Amino acid sequence: KGKMLNIHPSLLPKYQGLNTHQRAIDAKDDVHCVSVDFVTEELDGGPVVLQAKVPILADDTADTLAKRIHEQEHVIYPLVVKWFSEHRLTMEADYAVFDNQPLPAQGAAYPE
Repeated sequence: KGKMLNIHPSLLPKYQGLNTHQRAIDAKDDVHCVSVDFVTEELDGGPVVLQAKVPILADDTADTLAKRIHEQEHVIYPLVVKWFSEHRLTMEADYAVFDNQPLPAQGAAYPE
C-alpha cells in the first residue's frame, strides 16, 4: 500500500473504469478531469493526490477531449512522481498526505 501511483482520465471517483471521455460528454458535463491517485485493491479507488480540470467544449468528441486531457496528464503525473520520489507524498490509511498535511478526499487541484 502506498507504493504505486495511478493516472486516470476522470474526476475520480465520478468515472471509474473505461471510456471516461465519452461518458463525460454523454452526461453533458461542463468539465472533465485527470486524476492521480494511489493504487489500492479497488479499481481507481485509491486516495486522490492531484486533479486537473479541462473544459468540455460544445464540439468535443472523445478523441478531442482525450487530447486535451493528455496534455494535463503530461504535466501533473511527473509532478506527483517527483513529490513521491522526494518523500513529500505518502499514503496513510485511506488518504494522501503531502508535506505532512492530509489532502482532501478529492486531492489537490492543479493549478493550485
